[in-house]
Amino acid sequence: MWIANNWKDYEVLDASGGEKLERWGDYILVRPDPQVIWNTPHDHKGWKTKNGHYHRSAKGGGEWEFFNLPDEWSIGYGSANQLTFRLKPFSFKHTGLFPEQAANWDWFSGIIRKANENRPADKPVRVLNLFAYTGGATLSAAAAGAAVTHVDASRGMVGWAKENAVSSGLGDAPVRWLVDDCVKFVEREIRRGSKYDGIIMDPPSYGRGPKGEIWKIEESIWSFIELTTRILSDNALFFLINSYTTGLQPAVLSYMMNTAIVKKFGGHVEADEIGLPVTESGLVLPCGASGRWMT
Repeated sequence: MWIANNWKDYEVLDASGGEKLERWGDYILVRPDPQVIWNTPHDHKGWKTKNGHYHRSAKGGGEWEFFNLPDEWSIGYGSANQLTFRLKPFSFKHTGLFPEQAANWDWFSGIIRKANENRPADKPVRVLNLFAYTGGATLSAAAAGAAVTHVDASRGMVGWAKENAVSSGLGDAPVRWLVDDCVKFVEREIRRGSKYDGIIMDPPSYGRGPKGEIWKIEESIWSFIELTTRILSDNALFFLINSYTTGLQPAVLSYMMNTAIVKKFGGHVEADEIGLPVTESGLVLPCGASGRWMT
């Protein structure tokens, strides 16, 4: 398992009874987590001193209950917290950041930095981030020296990512911010002959594009991986796929990536669960899976 264990401003304090107790900077939240099927004593004091609690409804969805929580706050990540992420609780339990992805940020940032050592300053590693959300991966790649194209169908999420860039001192970094349907964007990039040295995708289980385009991951992911390989450069460095869908287990990601990428470009694939350490138990909370291709 790949573990995101370099956080200082974020921490899973405990997990029990279908919920996780998290510290986001100075504030403590309780949020539902379907992976937490065990019931252990709520010994950690944070269960009683929480600042926000998302209650899931039996009818679907849910709502927040707040206890002295600001409308918005920030946390940092990396050396001297050089990446700064704005947080706010919004619909369906989210805060605007998936901290477990830091395990992947560290991985591809190392690849980018090493590759840029042998490149002219005016020809940095080119990275495409698809389904890019609020920009955690985009900012990590940009901070490592990449020129990034950030694509998401939600105008609000792209705006949020831009604000995170400014907060992180990356407002002038070479990032293209695009509100677009990811499939249609890749199809246009193929026609334009565009190429990328690294590709990141974090596809949702279900989603809609800016013009109502429907995305269902089990029906669309294989053909989309095949499509996206057509814009990998001849000297491509990495390809990352994240999945929170139970059907896309590490072995499934590995099979697809070996078939679609390794046969064309060589290299090798690794796939595993990603997770976050839990302070109270000393164990690791699973948080989905990732597949990584590299040369």
